[in-house]
Amino acid sequence: MTHDHDLVLRPTAAQTEAALNPPPGRTGGDLVVETLAGLGATTVFGLPGRHALAVFDALRRSDLAYVGLRAENNAGFAADAYGRITGEAAPLLLPTGPGALTSLAALQEAAAASAPVLAIGSQVPRAGLGGGRHGHLHELADQQASFRGVVKSVHPVRTQSQIPSALAEAWESALTAPHGPVWVEIPQDVLLAGTVLPVVTAVDAAPHDLPPRPELTAVAADLLARAARPVIIAGGGVVRADASGKLRQLAERLDAPVVTTFGGKGAFPWNHRLSLQSRLADRHVTDFLEDADVLLVVGSGLGELSSNHHTFEPRGRVIQIEADLGKLESNHPALGIHADARLALSALLETLPATGPVREDATAADRVRTVLGPARERLDGQDPTLEQRVLAAVREALPDRSAGFWDMTVLTHWAWSGFDARRPNTMHSAQGAGGPGYAFPAALGGAVADPTRPVLAVSGDGGALRSVAELATARQYGLDVTWLIVDDGGYGALREYLTDAFGESAPAVTDLSGPDYVALAESFGVPGVRTTPETLAADLAGALATPGPSVVVLPVRLRLPVPAYLDRA
Repeated sequence: MTHDHDLVLRPTAAQTEAALNPPPGRTGGDLVVETLAGLGATTVFGLPGRHALAVFDALRRSDLAYVGLRAENNAGFAADAYGRITGEAAPLLLPTGPGALTSLAALQEAAAASAPVLAIGSQVPRAGLGGGRHGHLHELADQQASFRGVVKSVHPVRTQSQIPSALAEAWESALTAPHGPVWVEIPQDVLLAGTVLPVVTAVDAAPHDLPPRPELTAVAADLLARAARPVIIAGGGVVRADASGKLRQLAERLDAPVVTTFGGKGAFPWNHRLSLQSRLADRHVTDFLEDADVLLVVGSGLGELSSNHHTFEPRGRVIQIEADLGKLESNHPALGIHADARLALSALLETLPATGPVREDATAADRVRTVLGPARERLDGQDPTLEQRVLAAVREALPDRSAGFWDMTVLTHWAWSGFDARRPNTMHSAQGAGGPGYAFPAALGGAVADPTRPVLAVSGDGGALRSVAELATARQYGLDVTWLIVDDGGYGALREYLTDAFGESAPAVTDLSGPDYVALAESFGVPGVRTTPETLAADLAGALATPGPSVVVLPVRLRLPVPAYLDRA
């Protein structure tokens, strides 16, 4: 009997010859690039730095495509988007010290959204590590420590022979559910030194499956089969696991209404008879969810934005399927199932009876209509004519299969609840870490991931000022991204937050003097147009239909929607 651990992979004669006679002139940087190619990477993002130059030199001799951005956090946002769209780990090359630290906000967003990013940072030479020789440029006392609280795993390298295995372990970690960013750190002298190690070829780093435990699946299936008023909350984990089809099958089997979180938008059809859409910021929907006798939460930790700022208090039994162990039962007691969303939904479908339950009360579709009607009336009571017109114009202009990337801006607050994403994995926003400046560089990464469709970025002028340098990147690579900048002369959301909290705003804090964005875009060689709410749909559609980057500026002041938790106070 032969066991798997007894198998030995013997090299062919050609592999042996190649291994014994590696090409001259290679360095540790070549080992990095060769390993990335062997893992299946095709594109890398990043910025060069003095300690990392050997890797960038090796890129010249490889088939990997390099996309260089103008700031490390923007490179991180681009890699995050590439990982979300492709489902592959996105390599991100970072310099030592301040350059590495600048990427932390982007890696925090990737961690919150479960985006697979393989961050590879350089380090000072080994002699300067751990309290050794001080005074190196960009030196930090403990660079790894800065990343441990942000990324999923840390993989330090100290010798060349460690490079392939460390990168393979990091790749596997990034792509094992829950997906997330990882950190690999390699000293300058290890990268620069010549190597006699053989060329790295195919590398085995398959991610681990995360199936549900069968006894938990059995209990969950029994609870759902006997439920009188089951409801499903679908989060971003459904999108990351490509489980939208399984979700729909389960909802229809159970005749259970579905609401998607802001991170899970597109996971369930917007106009399906069972769809509560993504109106989590409405008290009528919140009341409906609280009334469920069995609430199935899939791929969400029920954090602040998914729980009406933690005012949501379910009264029935909660079943939570979550790949991130730290989020399991972190906010509400539940039957916690630690599993990938797709595998768990598949197991439930296999365990549940083939036919759905018989309900004695109103059908689930009727119950959905009784909730969405008052929800719309509540929204209409805020007189959101302007905001809804702008949002409708964006929806009209954006092709169904095109991805949109949204900054933390006033229009995004309306889009979270009111925008029909139409397809899974097409609406992405900085609602994890919540930092402005995400949308445009992320959209550039999205365009690299799928160059066959135009991509939209939506920012306020406050967020736009943080990423405007990437107009040069968009122009250099000819990326098909249209950037909608809603210019309200400042941090619009913060204006309203301050007014709500303290009775008045603070113009010195929230008001911004900005450039002429159309002229600024044109100075980068990017066409720009100034629009109005009435002409937005046509101007945006025209920009999206024209290949290459473009900027559409909408000078308008929008109001935030009134959050439901204030209604319940």
